[in-house]
Amino acid sequence: MEKEKTIDHALRATWQAVAKIYNEQAAKHESTMAMAMVLLYIDYDNGSPSTSLGPSMGMEATSLSRILKTMEEKGLIYRERNPEDGRSVFIKLTDLGKEKREISKHTVYQFNQAVREQIEPIKIEHFFEVTDVINHLINQKTIFNLDK
Repeated sequence: MEKEKTIDHALRATWQAVAKIYNEQAAKHESTMAMAMVLLYIDYDNGSPSTSLGPSMGMEATSLSRILKTMEEKGLIYRERNPEDGRSVFIKLTDLGKEKREISKHTVYQFNQAVREQIEPIKIEHFFEVTDVINHLINQKTIFNLDK
């Protein structure tokens, strides 16, 4: 099988291309794609528990911690103790973080619009069906169980 014809190659190559253009856009605003993603996942009004961000984004805790530290240093976020449970922390957006979040949101919207203008809606629907099946197979851990 040619590597260019494998599903994993197509996914990886496409994601790398998407990540590259997102990082290029983020760099224009002294940011990274990862920081922009975090901004989009934080609840705009109430903030988000730090423990829920990693899993919802599919990001490891150590990677997220580094990104949050950088974002705090840049004045994009701040941490606030949960008044109901002093052991947990909410990550909240600063005014600058809210501004950068809107830029990130617009960038994602612009990307999606450009893609949707080039691809028929039924093909977009099929794309999401395919990615749902792939994620289901991965989550069920059934892909490699045949190799026992």
